[in-house]
Amino acid sequence: MIRWLGLIALLLAAAPALAVPALAGSLPPLVETPLYVQDVAAGKLPPVAQRIPQVPWVVDMAAEKKEPGTQGGEISWMVARARDLRVMNTYSYARLVGYGTDFKLHPDILLSYEVQEEKVFTLHLRPGHKWSDGQPFTSDDFRFSWEDVELDKELEPYGPDTRMLVDGEPPKVEYPDALTVRYSWSKPNPEFLTSLAGAAPLYIYAPAHYLKQFHKRYADPKALESLVRQAGMRNWVALYNLRSKLIDSANPDLPVLEPWVNTTRAPAERFVFVRNPYYHRIDSQGRQLPYLDRVIVNVVESSLIPAKAGAGDADLQQRGLRFDNISFLKAGQQAGGYKVRLWPTALGSEVALYPNMNCNDPDWRTLNRDVRVRRALSLAINRDEINQVVFFGLARPSQNTVLPESPYYDPAEAAEWTQFDVDKANALLDEAGLGNRDSDGIRLMPNGRRMEIVVESTGERSLESDILQLVRDTWAKVGVALYTTQSQRDVFLQRIFSGDTVMSVWTGIDNALITPTTAPAELAPVDQNWLQYPKWGQYLQTKGTAGEKADEPFALQLLALYDEWRSTTDDDRRDAITREMIKIQSDQVTSIGTVQGVLAPIVVKTRVHNVPEKAILSWDPGAHFGIYRPDTFWVDP
Repeated sequence: MIRWLGLIALLLAAAPALAVPALAGSLPPLVETPLYVQDVAAGKLPPVAQRIPQVPWVVDMAAEKKEPGTQGGEISWMVARARDLRVMNTYSYARLVGYGTDFKLHPDILLSYEVQEEKVFTLHLRPGHKWSDGQPFTSDDFRFSWEDVELDKELEPYGPDTRMLVDGEPPKVEYPDALTVRYSWSKPNPEFLTSLAGAAPLYIYAPAHYLKQFHKRYADPKALESLVRQAGMRNWVALYNLRSKLIDSANPDLPVLEPWVNTTRAPAERFVFVRNPYYHRIDSQGRQLPYLDRVIVNVVESSLIPAKAGAGDADLQQRGLRFDNISFLKAGQQAGGYKVRLWPTALGSEVALYPNMNCNDPDWRTLNRDVRVRRALSLAINRDEINQVVFFGLARPSQNTVLPESPYYDPAEAAEWTQFDVDKANALLDEAGLGNRDSDGIRLMPNGRRMEIVVESTGERSLESDILQLVRDTWAKVGVALYTTQSQRDVFLQRIFSGDTVMSVWTGIDNALITPTTAPAELAPVDQNWLQYPKWGQYLQTKGTAGEKADEPFALQLLALYDEWRSTTDDDRRDAITREMIKIQSDQVTSIGTVQGVLAPIVVKTRVHNVPEKAILSWDPGAHFGIYRPDTFWVDP
């Protein structure tokens, strides 16, 4: 402990921007985990003092307003597909750097980190930290991930993960010692730490001791060929990719740093995760986390998840449950032995419409790019009616923008172009050259076609249909006909990306809890997944080999602001840039929001403790349950 305090003092003196875990005196007396008592006595496992890092993360249960728990027991939850097993990684939420409930970044797996001008990031590992199989977690795992994976032309033919590049420049990576890794760029990389903290994180490490057996550079050629043949893979690259994905939780043999380790091979309908004996967190009473010995993930048909949750078949369930399930779930609380908790979602809009400004149809492309048309369509939506009819008045009418919990929230911007105003909408459409109508009162486009908008969806959420029906009725008042069509998600997205879709419906901004450390990527056309301008995003993501170069003034302004945000280290300037980007998005109505703050049902068995009564359901940042630390959830004996 004296050496540790000396290290902290040295780092504090040397680093202008440093994040370290708080110290609360010496470690509490350690308590052996009941599940491991016999294995420790038999010499199959080392005692807890030798399993945890020398400087573990001590979770202050009192400070987090949680009950110290009992070790043992299990909980179960459901997913609709075996591939959704990766959500276990999201819920577990062990990251090099992670968000706390304050949505600020803190060291997690890392002991500490230093940041110099957002160009140099020095990461310090916890001494004595081990993978789930007991092997040391060291800087060699970062070296392997970078030099033998990201820079390997066979494994990564298109080069390193784009999140590791700054204007195409890869980092200089150094390994001063076994517990230190340093990443350096010549320009600021403000998104590096947030990428490490994501719900689907950037992995810059890998269990080298395990994965080398599948890598051509290290494995015996004959042994590797035999492994490829046994797995039915076409080559060593396919085998390596099959065995190495930390996010998937699909390979039971892959060592991890998560609180629980998968023990079940696919295909299966019931996956069993058991506690990681080398996990790096303990509670303030000296008990190694997680509290739960096992987590069971059952694969269930998606349509059956609400019914089975209502019957008490899950101990903790959020996935597959919707707002329109709340009444049914509430009715089953007593019989099912659970409580329904209602967490508002962190979406910018629960349902949003996306006019495709890159659609192939030249006439619709012109109209979708006309801000007067977008504003008119927004004004022709009765959001108060949607809130009352679909959400029983429990949501908040709004544009697709940040939430009140964000420091960038402006109620005027959230309300911009959202007041139901048929007269103003009609005037804007007339001004846009759409004044002529047919005998049915439907407006005629400049080419003489009826203004009939086909809104495409995945059909995965019934509330989208309910909302679109209400929008259809009010758009008819301004001479616009709305039709809907559905397709599977992959087809839905491909049609949008290729420009075949005129308008789509989806959720709003994923992260509407934007903070000063949040890169405003969702506010600029930098990703093909932003459905209002997918080809502009494609163009940037593919370095001009696909998509279209942005040419609208507002888009060029957003791109310039985003580039400036990434290049400056001036906090005040970044703050101003984010506010300006939000203002442009609201004024230009690049997407058409409806309501936000919709409540999501969370089913929690009464025997499960430490699940928050009140919380925000956020994908990134937040990882849904992740920031509330499921490793501290526990069950009655």
